[in-house]
Amino acid sequence: MTTLGNLTVITGPSGVGKGTIVRKILESHNDVWLSISATTRQPRTGEIEGEHYFFLEKKKFKEIIDKDGFLEWATFSNNFYGTPKKIVKEKINKGINVLLEIELEGARQIRRSFPEAFQIFLAPPNLTELERRIRGRATETEQAIQDRLAIAKNELIAKKEFDAVVINKDIEKAFEEIEGLMKLKN
Repeated sequence: MTTLGNLTVITGPSGVGKGTIVRKILESHNDVWLSISATTRQPRTGEIEGEHYFFLEKKKFKEIIDKDGFLEWATFSNNFYGTPKKIVKEKINKGINVLLEIELEGARQIRRSFPEAFQIFLAPPNLTELERRIRGRATETEQAIQDRLAIAKNELIAKKEFDAVVINKDIEKAFEEIEGLMKLKN
């Protein structure tokens, strides 16, 4: 009999290091699958169906919503985005650990739709450090930076809702802590 995999949700403010930690987990553990979202937006150059996203027509996406086929879903910039329930459950049933990097509202929906998921909130050591990291990317306007920091303040209030909070003061230590929380074998 196959041991079931787990669903681990990682969320936290923009710029906190979620993407870096997720990449490190995927590079270090071949028994972890990064959940792929479905979207109604058009593919961008280089994006591959089933690897970057599942690209769906709005009608199909709405049919899946009506059949309770998403763990979570939302609209953004006039497009739908969601985490398909079927493929996540298939992976878990095959003993594969599923990792989902998502924003706060999606994590809250998953708490209702898949309460057995283990939810981790990745937090910065403080807002000053978070601002330094966002500015260090040099990819955003001043207004976008201020918007991200305002959102981050609200997200940090929600960290008490999570199963675990990991402070990303040092990326290697945060990675190791999350690896341990996910009970991954080296």
